[in-house]
Amino acid sequence: MSADFLPYGRQSISVEDIDAVVSVLKSDFLTQGPAIPRFEKAVTNWCGVKHGIAMANGTATLHCAAKALGLGHGDWLWTAPITFVASANAGRYCGAQIDFVDVDPGTILMSPDRLEEKLILAEKNGTLPKIVVPVHFAGQSCDMPRIHALGQKYEFKIIEDAAHALGGEFEGERIGNCRWSDAASHSFHPVKIVTSGEGGMITTNDDELAWRISALRTHGITRDADRMIGESHGPWYYQQLELGYNYRMTDLQAALGASQMTRLDSFAKRRREIANLYDVELAGLPLRPLARDPRGISGWHLYMIRLDLNQIKKTRRQVFESLRSQGIGVNVHYIPVHLQPDYERLNFRLGMYPEAERYYEEAITLPMFADMTEADVQRVKAAVVKSIDL
Repeated sequence: MSADFLPYGRQSISVEDIDAVVSVLKSDFLTQGPAIPRFEKAVTNWCGVKHGIAMANGTATLHCAAKALGLGHGDWLWTAPITFVASANAGRYCGAQIDFVDVDPGTILMSPDRLEEKLILAEKNGTLPKIVVPVHFAGQSCDMPRIHALGQKYEFKIIEDAAHALGGEFEGERIGNCRWSDAASHSFHPVKIVTSGEGGMITTNDDELAWRISALRTHGITRDADRMIGESHGPWYYQQLELGYNYRMTDLQAALGASQMTRLDSFAKRRREIANLYDVELAGLPLRPLARDPRGISGWHLYMIRLDLNQIKKTRRQVFESLRSQGIGVNVHYIPVHLQPDYERLNFRLGMYPEAERYYEEAITLPMFADMTEADVQRVKAAVVKSIDL
């Protein structure tokens, strides 16, 4: 990869971040030490939520949250088809069946209208979901008040997939505060708004749910005598109360994450500035960004465009490869999950979620990260113009 390659996402690491990690290397704890609760507190304080449980990655958080909410064989988990596969896979890890709710044609977020239609039919068929996972795609929140109202009516639990959205808001509520959900899942992969290298966190206001997720991340084990079955044998004693997992985060990761959280607001502010620059620079071209719900503020994990292929007279692949050849690290987010071979074996097929499929045919993700400059945005624009032969 050339030195002037502009990736679609990249971490921003400061001297303070490096010092935070080095301080852990010099300490008595490399894992399961004081940096983890410090990181958890930083996230919960920002979100305005009661509990944060740090874990190895965002997939682990979705899995443990679903299991802690009782998802199992014979149950249904619904999510959006435009997401990373983890949103759906978490349900399959629990033995549940998966279905999808098509997206809004403008925002590409789970459509509350399609959700309601699907719920009415599922109620008649006896296939209502136990859990719905709305995906805050690209950083923008789904219409959580309406989804929450449907959850109350049809009695399903809600896990927000907020992997793209830390730093954003909806109707004045910070994403991750679980105002309209049982739990919210966060990711700290290097291309995300805040990074811990790899890592994830579940936020929730439910005390019992938080305790159970905390146990599941560490093999289902407790050292709390009040939670044990029978008497404790002594201060060394622990019990495995159910089959859990080794989904723990290390202190090295947590130290980086906690340091990064001090800059979350500045990261989000800069990403909004870059998005606004793109809006101005790309205006008038045969493409459009995703629609925005005026009730929310996006965390701007990603900036997507949808190509007007009828006007451009090129395929998406031709435009994509031209951009890559110019050193612009574009990507596509995402291939609809139901079109993955593993999901086609579960009887999903082309045509089932037409808005998601239409979006996929037109979408390209442009570079978006906090350290981008105005010159970088201008470079992307020039490459786009050249790629579509204007």
